[in-house]
Amino acid sequence: MSRQSTFTAALATMLGATLGGLFLWHTIYTQKRKALKTPQKPDPLPVEQLRPVELSTAPVQNSQQKPTPLPPPLPPPPKTTRRISIPAIEKLLKVPAVVVSSPEEWEEHWPSFQKDLAIFPVLGLDCEWVSNKGKASAVSLLQMATYSGRCMLVRLLAFRDAQLSLPKGLLQVLRDPHVMKVGVGCFEDGKRLAHDHGLALVCTVDLRYLALRQRHAVLNNGLSLKSLAADLLNVTLDKSLELRCSNWEAEHLTQQQMVYAARDAQVSISLFLYMLGFHSEPCILSDSETPYSKLASSCQGLMDVPFRTRSEGDEGERRRRNRRSTVDSPESGDQQVPDPRRNKRKPLGVGYSARKSPLYDNCFLHAPDGQPLCTCDKKKAKWYLDKGIGELVSDEPFIVRLLFEPSGRPDSQKDYYLTAKENLCVVCGKAESYIRKNIVPHEYRRHFPAEMKDHNSHDILLLCTSCHAASNVYDGFLKQQLADEFSAPQGCEEGVRMLEDSDRRRVRSAARALLSAGESMPETRRDELLSVICTFYSENEKDEVTEDKDKVTEEMLQTAANLETRIFNEQYIPHGLKVVRAYAEHGLQGLIDLERRWRQHFLSSMQPSHLPPLWSVDHNHEKYLRKYGKDLVINLN
Repeated sequence: MSRQSTFTAALATMLGATLGGLFLWHTIYTQKRKALKTPQKPDPLPVEQLRPVELSTAPVQNSQQKPTPLPPPLPPPPKTTRRISIPAIEKLLKVPAVVVSSPEEWEEHWPSFQKDLAIFPVLGLDCEWVSNKGKASAVSLLQMATYSGRCMLVRLLAFRDAQLSLPKGLLQVLRDPHVMKVGVGCFEDGKRLAHDHGLALVCTVDLRYLALRQRHAVLNNGLSLKSLAADLLNVTLDKSLELRCSNWEAEHLTQQQMVYAARDAQVSISLFLYMLGFHSEPCILSDSETPYSKLASSCQGLMDVPFRTRSEGDEGERRRRNRRSTVDSPESGDQQVPDPRRNKRKPLGVGYSARKSPLYDNCFLHAPDGQPLCTCDKKKAKWYLDKGIGELVSDEPFIVRLLFEPSGRPDSQKDYYLTAKENLCVVCGKAESYIRKNIVPHEYRRHFPAEMKDHNSHDILLLCTSCHAASNVYDGFLKQQLADEFSAPQGCEEGVRMLEDSDRRRVRSAARALLSAGESMPETRRDELLSVICTFYSENEKDEVTEDKDKVTEEMLQTAANLETRIFNEQYIPHGLKVVRAYAEHGLQGLIDLERRWRQHFLSSMQPSHLPPLWSVDHNHEKYLRKYGKDLVINLN
């Protein structure tokens, strides 16, 4: 190629590259100008940032200025507290006591006590009774005092003599686990109330334990209520023999008796509050605290614990505090009851008479065709042999085959009565010192219809003496629950079989006074007593001769002096019969429910680990319903 052609080609290439560069630059420049003229839409904000804009009147700060510091955070609001002021002991003891002998008097004064218990759920408690020749009579007076000093003297025997039911408010507050009852010996008072009047007393705290724990007790002066009152409150209690042993069953209490009885309850609650430190400053409760929790936190390990006469020292107190002394009982709701088997100082069942021979001989009876019928004891099995109506099949195990057709055969070979049973405690497995336990107590079972009483050995189990005594304690709680549910008191009120006739007692006392005093009695008093005797015999025996006081003979006085003062209570209904009647209103199914309740109570309270095979809460229930039907007419004895 020539030099000219080469030059021409190079020039054309340069011009083409220059034009292409200019065109490319023009295109890019044009696009940038269009982009600058068209505003771009901002990216959408997240949903959580789309909120109303708060307008502020403050001037916009310059970017070079320092930002204004934020104000310090506000302190948290203070916790609200409540302050409960405790009256001084001097003021508390001046509050007069009220005597309650009827439901009307109870309803008049009880609302004021409820207001005090809503503020401070604690009662000072004490009891009084008459000691006759060293033997204590039934509790006649129950004293209860609130933190403000209000004191109620409940005459329990007055309710009994008048055949009146005790107020429901009284029954509820005594068994309320969230109302503390404090006093000296209040746990023992609760046992007397349960024995004499069927009252359940829970959540008790013995002041002597609290004094030892708080180190307030002056041991040189003792731990009696009088000593503690003198040492801690500087209060002197009159404990003279004349007052302590006065007639608490009198028709009207004297002013000295009322003051004496009220002081015991008022001083008890004062000592309790003093030892918790509420005497010098008010009780302060936070939002998270209740009055009961405040009090209970200071009495942990001391509730419902009987007092021991000898101090166990710090180590004993520490063991008692850490000891697990309660078990849950499903029959008592949220209430926790002391486990009697944990009392190591006085083992349960000491006074029980254990069986001298095994309960189960595990001998078998067979039908003529060899079908097993049941187990029985050896004495019964030998009876068939001695009568010639059975023949011995085996010595070990002892089996007797009957020579006649039995009246009935088991429905299945998996029957409770066909199983061999061990002679040991079904709860703990102890193989000695055992006795029989009626799972459904006899006082209920004895009123069942014959259809449910036949072949009831299923509900007779073996327990060692300790477990038997513990089971009886738990049975008492269920009995009290049944008594409350069906208004069937145990041994009190309308449940008393024999009642004391006050008219007959007055006649007997008059005759004895006339015989003992003789001619030395003043004439006016003699006429008065003779009039009592004449009136009684004229009204009750229609004897016209006795209307003349002058014709009352020595023989008549002797008869009156030996007059029987107790009369049969026509309204008497045993506790067990009343409960069974209430369940029997629902027919056979109702009695089945009662039987099931007692069986389940035994399982829940004692938690047996060695029950016989096939023992069941619902034993025979399907058989009863299938055989007799739900509409079986229940005839109770």
